[in-house]
Amino acid sequence: MLTFNEKLAIIEAFPELERKNVSLGRVNFQISESISDKKNIVYHLHPNGNGFVYAGHLEGHNADDKGMVNIRDFSEEELKQLIKDSIRSLTPVDPSVAEAAIIGDQVEERWVDNENNQLIVISENDAWNIYFGLNLDESFDTYGEAESFLKEEGFRKL
Repeated sequence: MLTFNEKLAIIEAFPELERKNVSLGRVNFQISESISDKKNIVYHLHPNGNGFVYAGHLEGHNADDKGMVNIRDFSEEELKQLIKDSIRSLTPVDPSVAEAAIIGDQVEERWVDNENNQLIVISENDAWNIYFGLNLDESFDTYGEAESFLKEEGFRKL
């Protein structure tokens, strides 16, 4: 079993985590850019070596009803991997990476409305597809149909 100080050193190696001291010598580590209400990645790491890591969005872990996994007997590699996975599960996806996955080598057009909602129009497989983020919103047989739809919905080409 890793000691409190060994676990602390592993956790503190993650620069995206912010340390928060709590009562009885326990320590929490939070992520400020969380995509959910959950901000604690590490919860109540205790000087006796006990503590919890959030795994509520992960499969294959024995999490309690709050999504926490007890890390008392974790090895260094197990702890590092669980923290990496937890951070990844609560961190927003970089839109440029996500959009690149959709767009690929295609030429895209960007359309925006008065509320700054942005749509991407791409010609794919003989259709004109309109994406909102990663989600396919509409699909049309011709560019003219897609353009008419966007204008009717209050969008303009960037």
